[in-house]
Amino acid sequence: MKIKYLLLSVFILALWSCETDLEDPNANGPDPVIEITSGDTDFSTFVSVGASITAGTSDGTLFLAGQMNSFPKILANVMSMAGGGEFTQPYVNDNVGGLTLFGNVIAGPRLFFNGAGPETVSGTPSTEVSNIMPGPYNNMGVGGMNAIHALAPGYGNLEGVALGLANPYFVRMASSPGASILEDVLAQSPTFATVWVGNNDALGFATSGGVTPLTDTSEFDFAISNIMGALAQAGTDGIIGNVPDVTSIPYLNTVPYNSIPLDQATADMLNAAFGAYNAGLILVEAIGMISSEEAASRTIVFVAGLNAVTIEDSDLTDLSVLGLPNFRMATAADKIILPAATILGTTVGGDPTQINGVSVALADNFVLTANEVMEVQMATASYNGTISAMASQFGWAHFDANAVLNQISTTGLQMDNFTITGDLVFGGLFGLDGVHPTSRGNAIIAKLMMAEIDAKYGSNLSDAGLNIGDYPTNYPNGL
Repeated sequence: MKIKYLLLSVFILALWSCETDLEDPNANGPDPVIEITSGDTDFSTFVSVGASITAGTSDGTLFLAGQMNSFPKILANVMSMAGGGEFTQPYVNDNVGGLTLFGNVIAGPRLFFNGAGPETVSGTPSTEVSNIMPGPYNNMGVGGMNAIHALAPGYGNLEGVALGLANPYFVRMASSPGASILEDVLAQSPTFATVWVGNNDALGFATSGGVTPLTDTSEFDFAISNIMGALAQAGTDGIIGNVPDVTSIPYLNTVPYNSIPLDQATADMLNAAFGAYNAGLILVEAIGMISSEEAASRTIVFVAGLNAVTIEDSDLTDLSVLGLPNFRMATAADKIILPAATILGTTVGGDPTQINGVSVALADNFVLTANEVMEVQMATASYNGTISAMASQFGWAHFDANAVLNQISTTGLQMDNFTITGDLVFGGLFGLDGVHPTSRGNAIIAKLMMAEIDAKYGSNLSDAGLNIGDYPTNYPNGL
């Protein structure tokens, strides 16, 4: 079977124009032209609460340069001009990134752009989780955490990592094995905080093709209200960020749904192979087991030219008792996840007739279906309603990350002579993993947050002259 599969080539060409600028992370900083003041708040003890973006994760992992250019660190640099104190972070060992647990790699190295596409950097992770550096730290970003995890005692207990009961990133930085993230935040008596939790509550579902459950809205509401209530009781001012629409990120929008190019002979061969399947659909429709609409959506027909990917869809009527699988062709409303780029068009076991995404349906975990897109968007709307209410209740500034990502992924965002888009890598915001921001993306977030802080508290952080062009979009191998 001759299938001229070109998706990876298209993906590589798209990446070709990404920037390769590299700046000294320690040299990046605003150049104030006027006195910077804190207005009606106090930046002396600034603490950030959040997940991987807060921590500085980029290009698939946590590494030193990414941490140095985390958005909380960028904010702290500006706040230092207005009475802000030292800002500590639980730095990893190097720019290879990743983690080991008792010498075994549990989080891999970062990605870099090799001139044709993303590639894993040379080297082996050297940051050992059991080498604990007890905090608390000003940057309390913990990769992989959901909102509820901020309240969980023992989330940083080394003994719980292998059991899935603790987070290796928090293990490295927790003040004690029994501490919670929120406890370590409050122990610092923060005068100002950023709270941006909840992204993973939606992201895990989206990036797993709907396999990982969405966080129940009542659980999310409980978590965020307890986090905000505790900080308010401590007299902390701050800014809270909402949850962006994760279905807009490059991880879910880079691989086209119709990325299978076929010639006429191959299309005819495939149509013959699916003949019995399509005939079975006609039969079950005739006896009323499925509607005519579902039968049409499940019918698989290939043509010469570009074709939709063949996918599994667990939402379809289960016809397995009749030997009919839950297959259909993807539509523009479905989202194929980024890792599928390396799977589509490959053979199963070397059998040239068994082609992933063509004659073999792409597994459900590689696709966020249209129904699942709606699910995650509805949950996100609920999460954000609670976050907005919390900002109003406690008088905090509000960072509408959802609106920002919507603008970036549709019309683009103009900032400092750059047009920021939602495209993978060369859009400026997202790094090579298609999920986390570049260092420039972190500067964008910091700059947008500063504007909201200034509007709420009368500070003038935005006058410090922060320019996103001073921050790189990617880092080379061997950094």
